[in-house]
Amino acid sequence: MDDGPSHCSDNYVILASISKFRLCLWSSNRKIFIVMDQQKKVLLLILLFLFQVLFVAAQTASQDYSGLQSLTQSWTNKPPTWVGTDPCGGNWDGIRCTNSRITQLKLPGFNLVGQLTSAIQSLSELDTVDLSYNTGLTGTIPKEIGNLKKLKSLAFVGCGLFGPIPDSIGSLKQLTFLALNSNQFNGSIPRTIGNLSNINWLDLADNQLEGSIPVSDDQGQLGLDLLLKAQHFHFGNNKLSGQIPPTLFNSSMILEHVLFDGNQLVGNIPRTLSLVTTVEVVRLDRNGLTGGLPSNFNNLKQLSELYLSHNHFNNSLPDLTGLKSLTYVDMSNNSFNSSDYIPSWITSLESLTTVILGDNQLSGTFNISNGYSNNLQLVNLENNAITDYKPGNQKINFEVILAGNPFCLENGVSQQSYCQLPHVIPSYSTPPNNCSPQACGNSQISSPNCKCGYPYAGSLISRALSVTNINTSDYKALEQSLVDSFRAQNLPVDSVSLSDPTRNSSNDNFQLTLHVFPSQTDRFNRTGVSTIAFVLSNQIYKPPDFFSPYFFIGSDYAYYGGEPKKSNSVHTGVIVGAVLAVLVFLVLAVLAGMYAIRQKRRAQKTAEQNPFSNWEQNKNSGVAPQLKGARWFSFDELRRYTNNFAEANTIGVGGYGKVYQGTLSNGELVAIKRAAQESMQGAVEFKTEIELLSRVHHKNLVSLVGFCFEKGEQMLVYEYVPNGTLMDSLSGKSGIWMDWIRRLKVTLGAAKGLSYLHELANPPIIHRDIKSGNILLDSHLNAKVADFGLSKLLVDGERGHVTTQVKGTMGYLDPEYYMTQQLTEKSDVYSFGVLMLELVTARRPIEQGKYIVREVTRVMDTSKDLYNLHSMLDPTIIKSTRPKGLEKFVELALRCVKEFAADRPSMAEVVKEVEIIIEHAGVNPNSESASTSEGYDVEKGGDVIHPYGKEDFNYSGIFPSVKVEPQ
Repeated sequence: MDDGPSHCSDNYVILASISKFRLCLWSSNRKIFIVMDQQKKVLLLILLFLFQVLFVAAQTASQDYSGLQSLTQSWTNKPPTWVGTDPCGGNWDGIRCTNSRITQLKLPGFNLVGQLTSAIQSLSELDTVDLSYNTGLTGTIPKEIGNLKKLKSLAFVGCGLFGPIPDSIGSLKQLTFLALNSNQFNGSIPRTIGNLSNINWLDLADNQLEGSIPVSDDQGQLGLDLLLKAQHFHFGNNKLSGQIPPTLFNSSMILEHVLFDGNQLVGNIPRTLSLVTTVEVVRLDRNGLTGGLPSNFNNLKQLSELYLSHNHFNNSLPDLTGLKSLTYVDMSNNSFNSSDYIPSWITSLESLTTVILGDNQLSGTFNISNGYSNNLQLVNLENNAITDYKPGNQKINFEVILAGNPFCLENGVSQQSYCQLPHVIPSYSTPPNNCSPQACGNSQISSPNCKCGYPYAGSLISRALSVTNINTSDYKALEQSLVDSFRAQNLPVDSVSLSDPTRNSSNDNFQLTLHVFPSQTDRFNRTGVSTIAFVLSNQIYKPPDFFSPYFFIGSDYAYYGGEPKKSNSVHTGVIVGAVLAVLVFLVLAVLAGMYAIRQKRRAQKTAEQNPFSNWEQNKNSGVAPQLKGARWFSFDELRRYTNNFAEANTIGVGGYGKVYQGTLSNGELVAIKRAAQESMQGAVEFKTEIELLSRVHHKNLVSLVGFCFEKGEQMLVYEYVPNGTLMDSLSGKSGIWMDWIRRLKVTLGAAKGLSYLHELANPPIIHRDIKSGNILLDSHLNAKVADFGLSKLLVDGERGHVTTQVKGTMGYLDPEYYMTQQLTEKSDVYSFGVLMLELVTARRPIEQGKYIVREVTRVMDTSKDLYNLHSMLDPTIIKSTRPKGLEKFVELALRCVKEFAADRPSMAEVVKEVEIIIEHAGVNPNSESASTSEGYDVEKGGDVIHPYGKEDFNYSGIFPSVKVEPQ
């Protein structure tokens, strides 16, 4: 450090200069030199420490890193590039930054599994969020998302989200793009969306939204009519009801797509729709609309597609002569009528290609002898009351369908082509591009350019029904436009293929399977997949007019490769690396010098900080507070009981620390949970937890034997439970066979333990983390509820509920508690209901993005044997005899997981009902033995299994700092 110049020249970077102190930094031959005066070296160390702080601050802002960590804490399948503490400087997939702040979170198609939490509000500089095509992303949208005031684009397309859309979404006033389609959102459309004055694209289709269409009023209520910059209203395939409000539309709007198909709307089409002269596509099909078209409908001069099928229209067939841009009309399955002829506009409109008027009450003659438009491709008038057809003498160049009309029943006519049923959509698959397809292995597919690879795939879906007339040239145009769009984003795309054209019978949408093939390699990396997905989810790709509007649902991609490497810049890497090396060395020197001082101060303050410091170290000394049986252990005692915490005594390890098997001096086996330094609680919190655990004494609750708070250690000593967790037994890991009677007994035992916490503990306790991993089995397979680290006391004034931060385990978490943050005993009941379903299916609450509650509800049919649950049940319980009472058991479980807490039973009621089920199964519910109907006693078979298996043990939830956990 003394070999450099004695002063700082203009060529050197001056890091600091105070009085006679100078610090210079420069690079020569890739080495770093520091020059300083020999005075005030202590000041130098301080300045270097401050410089390190500033250097770190120049990287990702700390609040963004911690916010991202909190948001994704429970997520699985996170990208492997997410390492270190600098998302902005570490090439983290899906993260984009501006000035060291995270501004874009683009993770579509990452196979993420987890939930959104309120931690998203910490990323306050976000302008783009896209988490589309992650079906394992479940739960609700937290209301805190409204705090992202700079957000411009928000997309959750094709995820597993549910619950109401929060009103706070209306706080995102800079939002221009909002796509929440293809989820399970319910409730009403938030009126606050009317606040989104800059919104252009609004897609809430394919959900379970209900209620009326919100519009503004004189009382200050907001509504969709205020969205004057919106071009896209996509609300199809929901449960919207009521009339279409006349005030929904006004002449100041610039809407292009008005899609309300597949709802429960009634009444007339409002005349005000014709005021929005920019409209190009109107889909009102599959509703309950009546009447006819407004008389001013011809004002929509730019209207190209009109879909009114499957309604209750009963007026005369409207005259659409003024709609010169119209290309496609579908008014089938109504009660439209005509006089003695079919209107001439059907064949005379120059742009019209397709007219579908089947299943109406049209009568008279269909006369085209006076000519027709050259663009016409199809006129479908099947199943009407048409009595005559006059094609004239000219050759007909378009398809006519009159099947099901009286005219086609006449002799000599029924065999004519126009009296046959309409054709189905012809098959299509992108052909090879002048090459021979490869015979690929390992799940690879041959591309149109005959290269084997792992393509990114998904469903490309058009909401334009006109696309069903697509031909080969249209397919080619669509393929080329996709390739051009991807390459415009500098994506390594070799080619695309389209296949399996179908028309969805439930919503009439036209669907294709899309494969996007990589170039230069056989697979995409995460950046490639996410960019392709982003181009499609955010409507950056603009398809040919015949395919618009569209959306895309991506499939999971399992072949990631070619992960980007970190930057290898010589200039930045050498300078930054060298500076960091010097700073680390100096900071370590500072820390070494301060160590003695800190140790002395720590010793002085120990008595003040340690709430146990005044406790006598024996149980006969009148200790305070009263621990009701929990014993104080010294560190030396526990070290002796565990053979100096030997590795051989380790029976579990997790984020919290390690669990050791110990043998007390009286021969009693215990499980000793020792906190790692980074997981230590505050002393007050640790004392509170001990007091809580010492309150509960029940045969179905794991007992706290004692604790240790000494020499900087925090340890809890539990009774040793030999036969592992319920999760281990259901998965087969423990080797214990769980027949139906055993499962009923386990259910009853766990229910009794939980009921004790709710009803008899004083004050009552809410466990808050009921799951199969927290139910332990003793030597008789009696259930014991364990792990009270997230438990909450209902103190005076909180009886009924307590408002608290959401904690628990994904899949078991009560959705009402999650949305309201109001914790009640019924939150435990919900988790217990999930546990009951886990007991009958032996499936985890969330497997491959499928939620057990939803799956059981979907297949359940009470009119069939075993409620049609054969495909869901664990084969172990139905392989020999019919499980008695299973139907009642499932009914009880589904009552426990009701959406609203008021509809769920109490745990005391659950105990009574399970006892009745067991009695009807021919077993005494009060017997202590866990023996089955076959007479097998668990004490006589199998090895003893540790309840804290090294693979699955995770006790990080014991501390209040841990929030929502993964399964």
